[in-house]
Amino acid sequence: MSTINDTAPTTPPGTVRYPGTGRRSSSAARDKRDLKLFSSFAHIALAVWGILVIAPLIWVVLASFKSNTEIFTHAPFSLPSKISFETYRTAWSQAHVGRYFLNSVFVVAISTAGTMLFGSMAAYVLARYRFFGNRFLYYLFVSGLAFPVFLALVPLFLILQNLGLLNTYTGLILVYIAYSLPFTVFFMTAFFKTLPNSIAEAAIVDGASHTRLFFQVMMPMARSGLVSITIFNIVGQWNQYLLPVAIMQGQGADQKWVLTQGIANISVSAGYQANWAALFAALTLSILPMILVYAFFQRQIQAGLTAGATK
Repeated sequence: MSTINDTAPTTPPGTVRYPGTGRRSSSAARDKRDLKLFSSFAHIALAVWGILVIAPLIWVVLASFKSNTEIFTHAPFSLPSKISFETYRTAWSQAHVGRYFLNSVFVVAISTAGTMLFGSMAAYVLARYRFFGNRFLYYLFVSGLAFPVFLALVPLFLILQNLGLLNTYTGLILVYIAYSLPFTVFFMTAFFKTLPNSIAEAAIVDGASHTRLFFQVMMPMARSGLVSITIFNIVGQWNQYLLPVAIMQGQGADQKWVLTQGIANISVSAGYQANWAALFAALTLSILPMILVYAFFQRQIQAGLTAGATK
């Protein structure tokens, strides 16, 4: 007499079961859950990092509208009692921040232009032409990235002194260019290598010279990379403090100080009688241009970095 197995699985008619399907689906669900958990932790970490970066900047901006009494005694983390730009006028005129600001704009504009011109030309030659000593020159440029700036201060000071370039804008601009060239050449060499050869060959067939090929064909094609490295150079030179201190400290050089030197001098020379609100206003004036540069050119910076990495 036959018996019926009550524990047999009931499979709906027309359903096909594949071995291992349930195991794979559970594994995929577990991986998806782990990825979601990791993404949540990543967002939390980014939020904490963003607060740690943005909170001090916001406090500096708010403190620039307060008085010394409000900053140190009456709830330093509260909003200012009134919005007045008197501290900014004081910092700009009486503390000579305006003069330092214009000095920085002048020096950084010329040094960045020189850096991008010479750096892109050197990178283009090293990336697109083969000649004896090519790799040696490339590694010579790149080795500058591993050389600390403070080790070169003494010989740099003596060289500029012998050339008569101490306490001059020319000396500071040349040093800024030399300081920024290694990273510029390193970045742009890799970027120029990613550009297609067919367009360059077509331009040469049409009779373009090497100079015209570089300025009218290759430079427009490398625009995203040029914008990215230009922004990095502007920020690095704008925030530079050690090099100006070593070069612009002679008799009467305070008239040519850049913004970092001027703000440091305001903080040090005032002592206990410092106008901290004006100092924070000066800091805000020095921070604001770089924030605006990043805000306006954010997409170009990202496009340049990703293009150089993916092509």
